[in-house]
Amino acid sequence: MLEQLKQVVYDANMELPRRGLVTYTWGNVSGIDRESGLVVIKPSGVSYEDLKPEDLVVVSLDNKVIEGKLNPSSDTKTHLELYKAFPQLGGIVHTHSPYAVGWAQAGEDIPCYGTTHADYFYGPVPCARHLTPAELDEDYEKNTGTVIIEEFTKRQLDPVAVPGVICHSHGPFAWGKNAKQAVYHAVVLEEVAKMAAFTRIVNPNAAPAPQHVVNKHYMRKHGPNAYYGQKK
Repeated sequence: MLEQLKQVVYDANMELPRRGLVTYTWGNVSGIDRESGLVVIKPSGVSYEDLKPEDLVVVSLDNKVIEGKLNPSSDTKTHLELYKAFPQLGGIVHTHSPYAVGWAQAGEDIPCYGTTHADYFYGPVPCARHLTPAELDEDYEKNTGTVIIEEFTKRQLDPVAVPGVICHSHGPFAWGKNAKQAVYHAVVLEEVAKMAAFTRIVNPNAAPAPQHVVNKHYMRKHGPNAYYGQKK
């Protein structure tokens, strides 16, 4: 079932250790087949050295295991909430990459200090709030997704223009049109988190980039008259 999607999601998962985004089993990637409404996701606690495409688990959007002998990722419910809320998403990745986690543990948005950030994230990477004790006890993973959705709704953010988030005291989630692009955005998120941390070290009072600079760099790659790169 969904063998092609399994291969895509497997390849995306294997990119995480190659890019230095995960330690041990601290990460997972999923992808969704929108036609069937089924999600393929990494199994929980399986090391990347041992992971095989056939180990991936197929789940429905109501969190029923459709295929697979292993337990799906413990973060599955978070992925499912995001897929249900944001139909533009085709892939989601969660890591504990250290610079993004640093900002999450500080409880701060990752500011858009420059053009590298603006090329991929249209403004700061938001930091979602802590879960309340009641939310945590009720359903920690599901409510992690709910809190991310709440943050994007409150700020009126487009998840395509801002393809990631950090969760207070936890870490980053990133996404894209497919699993491969989700990992790409996770790599970029970690790099801009690192650059922002260096900026704060050099100048603790550094101001974010002016909005017209952010607009120019985001729009030249993603706007209606984008001109970066080669014509398809």
